[in-house]
Amino acid sequence: MKLNEIKDNEGASKDRTRVGRGIGSGKGKTGGRGVKGQKARSGVSINGFEGGQMPIYRRLPKRGFNNIFSSDFVTVSLGRIQTAIDAKKLDPKGTIDAAALKAAGVIRRVRDGVRILSDGELKAKVTIEAAGASKAAIEKIEKAGSSIKLPEAPAAE
Repeated sequence: MKLNEIKDNEGASKDRTRVGRGIGSGKGKTGGRGVKGQKARSGVSINGFEGGQMPIYRRLPKRGFNNIFSSDFVTVSLGRIQTAIDAKKLDPKGTIDAAALKAAGVIRRVRDGVRILSDGELKAKVTIEAAGASKAAIEKIEKAGSSIKLPEAPAAE
């Protein structure tokens, strides 16, 4: 068998139908569109139109909203940090912050900061600097003899 001899089996692919090419073709005149009416014309876009009845997307109530002030944190588990340290991608002696995690390929983009979650175990003694962390993660970090630095919360007045 040669590459230039490879071809589809007989009848495996059909030629496309050439529409509107004379009455003898069987697809002439109206070109398979039926007769007259909105759908026989070009530029028809009637998705969601229900014949004048109030469409379902207008009958149903609107719900929810997007809070433009919410923070979008990247979540990183302790196990993922430990894996990166074991693979020598993160330096346990230096500070592990968003820039270090990005450089190590642990996260793709920083967004509004990094939030540490408690999945997995942390064995190495490290200094972590993050925008946030779960209570369980903070406990595990301190239990491993490491320290975590979080931004100061504004004082409630």
